[in-house]
Amino acid sequence: MSDANYEFEDDAVQDQQQSKDPVRAHLRKLEAENKALREQAAEADAARRELNFVKAGVDPNDPKYKYFVKGYDGDLTPEAIRQAAEEASLIPSQNNERAAEQQSWDRVAQAAKAGQTSEPPVDYAQRIAQAKSADEVMQLLAQARAEAEKY
Repeated sequence: MSDANYEFEDDAVQDQQQSKDPVRAHLRKLEAENKALREQAAEADAARRELNFVKAGVDPNDPKYKYFVKGYDGDLTPEAIRQAAEEASLIPSQNNERAAEQQSWDRVAQAAKAGQTSEPPVDYAQRIAQAKSADEVMQLLAQARAEAEKY
């Protein structure tokens, strides 16, 4: 006999057994459903894992992160994944970025304050007009010359 006829004979035997034993047929159906559900659960776990890596800033499809994604066995929260990736120097540290940004904002604030704390320019004409003695006028003229030489 050929193999094709042999397969049909097996199907015929299974059909006869199913009609003889409905419990076994139902059990096979449940086993098939169980297998399908396990596959769906495995796919869902893989998708959840991939989503957590993406949330952490690690692209699972990028070749430079491929081994990290495969070998990572820690907690699957995005924060834990991000911390592990930072420790492995795969992604830049958010703390360093925040610190650098804070320093730059501090420099801008200090520059703004420096403009506010500088002394207003001295009005020598008014001070000379208010001077009470010739010596005071001479001192003011000396200060004006010294200030002019600075610039």
